[in-house]
Amino acid sequence: MSTQDLTESVVASFAGTSDPRLRELLDSLTRHLHDFVRETGLTGEEWERAVGFLTATGQACTDTRQEFILLSDVLGVSMLVETVHEDAGPGTESTVLGPFHMTESPVRELGADIDLTGSGEPCVVSGRVLSADGTPLPGAVLDVWQANAEGFYDVQQPDVQPPGNGRGLFTADGEGRFWFRTCVPSAYPIPTDGPVGALLRATGRHPYRPAHIHFIASAEGHVPVTTHIFVAGGDYLDSDAVFAVKESLVQDFTATDDPVLAGEFGVATPFRHARFDLVLAPR
Repeated sequence: MSTQDLTESVVASFAGTSDPRLRELLDSLTRHLHDFVRETGLTGEEWERAVGFLTATGQACTDTRQEFILLSDVLGVSMLVETVHEDAGPGTESTVLGPFHMTESPVRELGADIDLTGSGEPCVVSGRVLSADGTPLPGAVLDVWQANAEGFYDVQQPDVQPPGNGRGLFTADGEGRFWFRTCVPSAYPIPTDGPVGALLRATGRHPYRPAHIHFIASAEGHVPVTTHIFVAGGDYLDSDAVFAVKESLVQDFTATDDPVLAGEFGVATPFRHARFDLVLAPR
């Protein structure tokens, strides 16, 4: 049996698959994997090391950590899936979910402060949720999460940060507006104490992500969007470890000491203000 005969035999074994999409995926996966082995001349020892790496990746996963998503992120697969399926219409561009959307965000009132520890430079984030034609979307829901000023998510520091720190589930008002208080996010390294970190070290890659805040925006009759906003002028915008930066998502976090604006948002001066709109495509 030749190597190509072997490939065809494996593909043929899926002929009875009742789900046509599953059969398509398994056929293509088999052919690509077999081609990879042939093209690289993969050895038995190398295959065993690969299996060991994947096993360790699974063992590193917990209720609050998803090492496989992290692996997908650093290999660019997460971003590729988003890009392949992204609608090229006028909506806000999407980007990766990331490995830390592991717990439910607490429901919060508009204007609430999600920085429960007061760990960093005060900031207000505000904007509107709009349909593609510019119509406001009252009652749109925004799931928000971010790291603290030291670059850690609440699930990474359960003894330091209270549950839900840096997270909030907000409902836009009757004009599609939203606003909340937080701290200015900072750049941070993805977790490097597991197999993904070992992979980055072996390939000479840095683990850093530019400063950002995550959003999932949804509204009735519209396609939800999973996205970030990135802090303009920050480090690593051109070398994000998970390849997720898009120019349209880079936003100014402008310093202001305007007392009228501070009074409107219930903060002291000075503070930083990031303003942007989230645009959703109709279904």
